[in-house]
Amino acid sequence: MSTVLKVEHRVGVKAPAEQLWERLADFAYWSHWNPHEAEVEGVLGFGAPLVLTERLPGHPERRASVRLGDWTPHAQLIWHERRGWQFRTTRYFEIEELVPGSCILANGLIVGGLRGEFWFDRHRRGLREAYAGIGENLRRLVEG
Repeated sequence: MSTVLKVEHRVGVKAPAEQLWERLADFAYWSHWNPHEAEVEGVLGFGAPLVLTERLPGHPERRASVRLGDWTPHAQLIWHERRGWQFRTTRYFEIEELVPGSCILANGLIVGGLRGEFWFDRHRRGLREAYAGIGENLRRLVEG
């Protein structure tokens, strides 16, 4: 049985969920606020393929082919990647509007599979830093 591991960053955002979603759903604009997952190609659609340039700390730059999982306007965006036979990842953004004009933004990664634990242990610190930066950048952008 394989272990499932998770890293997540949560931040309060003084903006409506619609405003956060506009930036998340605009893949062409990601390079302006997301230095770690840039140059996203694809469109929103259940199971739709996406290709993105991934620049995570401690990793060489790579082109990742992923598949969109669930997405709900103003609430969540999720994609999945199977890294060969070794392990799989689920990357997500979640928006929870607490009161009108104020949200919690979560973004993170879930890793599972045979060798995912070894990969995760090696890169946990860099992933935490990267996802904290992504969340803070998006917060600053929408709060203006």
